[in-house]
Amino acid sequence: MFIKKLLWVSCLAVTTLAAGAVCAEQYVVGTGATYRPFEYETAKKELVGFDVDLMKAIAKAAGFEVKFINTPWEGIFATVDKGDRDIIMSGITITDKRKETVDFSKPYFLAHQLILTQKGVEIKQLKDLTKGNVAVVSGSAGDIAAAEAFGKASTRIRRFDNTPLALEELNQGGVVAAVGDVGVLAFYARNNPDKHFNMARDPNFKEQYFGIAVKKGNQALLDKINAGLDKVIANGEYNKIYQKWFGTEAPKLPGQP
Repeated sequence: MFIKKLLWVSCLAVTTLAAGAVCAEQYVVGTGATYRPFEYETAKKELVGFDVDLMKAIAKAAGFEVKFINTPWEGIFATVDKGDRDIIMSGITITDKRKETVDFSKPYFLAHQLILTQKGVEIKQLKDLTKGNVAVVSGSAGDIAAAEAFGKASTRIRRFDNTPLALEELNQGGVVAAVGDVGVLAFYARNNPDKHFNMARDPNFKEQYFGIAVKKGNQALLDKINAGLDKVIANGEYNKIYQKWFGTEAPKLPGQP
């Protein structure tokens, strides 16, 4: 609440300096900056990434402003419930369980879980790994996929607080595989060609989508976000941002013509 008061005071000050100036409403966006290329910090502590660029474009198209705050994944949903964040956008997979606590925008990214394995380890599905441990982010879609393959209490599943830690464990040979969102793991593999990682998409993994989350019942804000998303998809801005970060044409999303 304190953050919102500061933003309002700042807006009021600008308005008094310029007669007739209209202040666009500003919303605080929580995003976890350990999820390259969706959101991460530069050496100058600037938040950048696909989600950041897309959220800025959505805000511009819908006529509001955004302020990003680096927010740890653990507890990120609580921040929007308490009102510390208006929006959370951090590569969040839309699930029925999460819909119980937040409201989601229309899907903005086609996501599926990818398996990244060490050099010399080639598989077609997660169950093909007959030995060795698997790294996942605790509570993520990758964690759920690994639990379905090996059992939730399996000691073969190594759970980490964030993706960089899970990938570093794979990089150091502490696990034979890592499971996570395709955008993140494919980006990591491309940027570490010397490691000769292998990639596989398990046919048993469900197709999933990322969504932008707001507090349960905040339909007014959700409508603004959806309107902005529709505009940037229609005018081609979405595809430009997608190409910038992933190097390919953006796939069609649900509801697109």
